This record gives sequence, structure tokens and C-alpha cells, in this order.
Amino acid sequence: MLEQPGILLTLIAFLAVIGPLVTVHELGHYWVARWCGVHSETFSIGFGRKIFGWRDKRGTEWKIGWLPLGGYVQFLGDRDAVSQPSADWEKLPAAERDRSFPGQPVWKRAAIVVAGPVTNFLFAILIFAAFAMTVGVSSTPPTIGKLAASGAAADAGLNEGDTIVSIDGRMMRTFEDIPLTIAHSVGEPVTLIVERGGKEFDVTLRPRMITEKDRFGETAQRAVIGILAGTQLNTSLGPIEALGHGAEKTWVIVRWTTEILGQLISGERSVKEMGGPLGIAKSSGQMAAMGPETLIAFAALISINLGFINLLPLPMLDGGHLLFYAYEAVRRKPATQQVQEWAFRFGFVAVVTLMIVVTFNDLGRFGLWDGIARLIG
Repeated sequence: MLEQPGILLTLIAFLAVIGPLVTVHELGHYWVARWCGVHSETFSIGFGRKIFGWRDKRGTEWKIGWLPLGGYVQFLGDRDAVSQPSADWEKLPAAERDRSFPGQPVWKRAAIVVAGPVTNFLFAILIFAAFAMTVGVSSTPPTIGKLAASGAAADAGLNEGDTIVSIDGRMMRTFEDIPLTIAHSVGEPVTLIVERGGKEFDVTLRPRMITEKDRFGETAQRAVIGILAGTQLNTSLGPIEALGHGAEKTWVIVRWTTEILGQLISGERSVKEMGGPLGIAKSSGQMAAMGPETLIAFAALISINLGFINLLPLPMLDGGHLLFYAYEAVRRKPATQQVQEWAFRFGFVAVVTLMIVVTFNDLGRFGLWDGIARLIG
């Protein structure tokens, strides 16, 4: 069992994960804006007072803020959270308005906004592709090598040597797909298509929830069906295959994230499972303690989640802007400023509420609430 990493390692690992991911996200906005002819006034990594910065020959100020929990690109003429034109925008010379964000057609504004999340997905694809070429990917067939005597699979009549073709309609290409798919069932019944002796048949079983400790002594629950793989196989991929593998893996994680969000909304999963920046910081330290490869793979996962969260249709996020641009494209006119401002207020409340919930959960994982309870008791 590994010891929990110290505060210094946790902080360094957190910055090593968040810093590049925020930079990649904002660079996506920045480069597409340049391609669209939009001038960027400020490119900031972090919020708050500037630690240091410089101004390039195009007039863009590049700076680092003291609070490294995000970043932004400020475009010419774009002055508030709902992307309303600045007060002086209409007074700008025609040439300047042509370089401003509000002066662009809706498709260019949408392209600039969506570029941030898309770049996060591309970043993750490249990381997964690099691992596929260097470390290799699992090619172990989805065949049962060993059964737990009292597991759900054994109780359902499965045998060693059976091949699991699909689970709830999802094809199992490698054995690794099986536990990952089962883990997202939260213990609900699943239907398997199983191949035995050249024939296929259906089996419905209920995975069992187990509580186990990770390498750092922390407990967590997951769903299992009680099977192990046979001989583990690994294959290195060429560049083209590796990119395809990276794209597929990224899509699978996006799909799982969507399902988890649905389970949280429906109540199948508890909101206590949600984590925030403190949880990411803690996990970053733990991943760093396990080695640089693990930390890089973790960064890819966080990059996907950053892209996904930013596409949610909340007015404070990129997805909220895209929602308004879709409305503008269909109606041939933007939503009124009042509607956008009210939507922003709703989005602000939703995001703040979410941050309070995940911070409460994170502090609980750090043991704060248990400590307070012991002091009171």
C-alpha cells in the first residue's frame, strides 16, 4: 500500500495537470480566432492579479494569474460573460469591427467557442495514441479465464472459456472492456450475449457491488461479476491505428461520462460521488506517486472531462454560448440581451451550486467532516 503523497507533490502534480489542460483549451479558442481574423486582446492562464506577462507583436497580452483554476481569452469587442459587444464596439472603425468577435458571422463565433473543448478532446486522443504506440494496448480476448466460485457470472451459469460478445448491446472487443462496462452498471441487471461452442445465448445477471481499498488505503465501491481474464496480451499500434484507438477511447469515455451524468440526474448515482478541484488535486498527487505514465493518463481523462463539462448548455460555459448561437442561426437574430442576462444568472447560480456541492464532497474525502464530528462528539 502506498502512502498518501505530501502536500508539495500534490500541488506540483495538480499544477502539472491543470496548467497544460487549461492552456490547451484556451489555445483552441485563440488559434481558431486567429484563423477567423479575430484579434485577441488578452490570453490569461489563471485568474486574479497578474504574476507576470508580456505583449506580443500582434498586441495580445499574455499573462499568468495567481489563481490557476482556469483561464480565458478576451477578444476585441467581447466584454462580458454573455458575449455582448462592449459599449465602445459600435464606435470602432470599420476595420477594427471586422477584427472583433461580435463582428463575426454566427458560424465563426461558434467555431471559436467550440474549439476549446474540441482541443481538449484532441489532446486526450494524442496522449492515448502515444501510449498505444509505445506501451501498447490490451488485445486480450473477452473470454473468461477464471470464475469466482460465488460470483454473479458463476451463479448465472457461465463457464470458463465462454466468450462475452456484448453487454447491454455493447460489443466487447477485449477483456478490458468487460469490467469497465460492468463498473458503470451501478449494480443494475445487465444482459450478456455469450458464445459457447460456436453458439450464442443470452444471460441476464445482476453485478454485485463490492467495497475495496485502493493503493492509498481509500475505500471505494464498484460493480463486478466475478471473472478474470486468461493470458494477458498486449499489442503496439502504428501511428494511424494508434490515432484511431485514441479517438475510440476518447469517445468511450465521453459516452460513459454522459451516462454517469444521466445516472446522477435520475438518482441512480449519489451526488456524493461528484468531485471538484480539490478532488482532482488529491488524485493528481496520487497518480504522480504511481509514476509519470499514470499521471499523464490521468491528465488525458481530466482533459476529456474538461471538454465535456464545457459543452454543457449552461450560459457560463462554452455550451451555453453555442446554445445561443444555434438559436441565432435558426431565428436569424440573436436572443434579446435581457434573455441572455437572465440565462447567465441561472447558469451562474447552477455553477456556483455545483462548486459548493463538489467542494463539500472533496472536503469529506479529506476527512474534514469526520474530524469535526469526532470533535463535537
